[in-house]
Amino acid sequence: MRDRRLIPATLALMMGVLLIGTVLAPMAAAHSQVVSSDPDDGATVRSGPQRVTVTFNEPLQESFAVLTVVGPDGRYWQEGDPTVTGSELSVAVRELGPAGTYTLNYRVTSADGHPVEGQRSFDLTVAGSGTPGPVADTAADSDDGGPPLWPFIVVAVVVLVGGLGIVLLLSRRSGRRSS
Repeated sequence: MRDRRLIPATLALMMGVLLIGTVLAPMAAAHSQVVSSDPDDGATVRSGPQRVTVTFNEPLQESFAVLTVVGPDGRYWQEGDPTVTGSELSVAVRELGPAGTYTLNYRVTSADGHPVEGQRSFDLTVAGSGTPGPVADTAADSDDGGPPLWPFIVVAVVVLVGGLGIVLLLSRRSGRRSS
């Protein structure tokens, strides 16, 4: 009889471990992360850089890499296409114009194939005399990197609770038959 009582407890423990693993698994998935940028994020500069670089913790795939420089005027200031060299993403920058915050927008593909995107910025304190590029697309990519996580958690909880209910129901029935 003691063995029959251990079965539901063991199954409940296994389901709990499965639930915890399901919830924590997305957090354990490691993708490329920014380790530095040039200029540094939040840096204040008197003159614009000739090139901006974002450095990641691992090599990047060269395909589909994007790096733009958007000025306080809402215009692009990068020149040419970005290049990927190992773990570095960089692009040439034209002579900057108005003083203010310039934002580096990046989107790369990790070595594991997952897209990673984000922003870095720097402040230009002395206006330059550069000519801007076209107006930046402010409605750009609204992709958040994939579907929301909450539906998967709800399904996992429903499956686990339903499975636990079935195990308990079956264990009660088998307990009544053996009496």
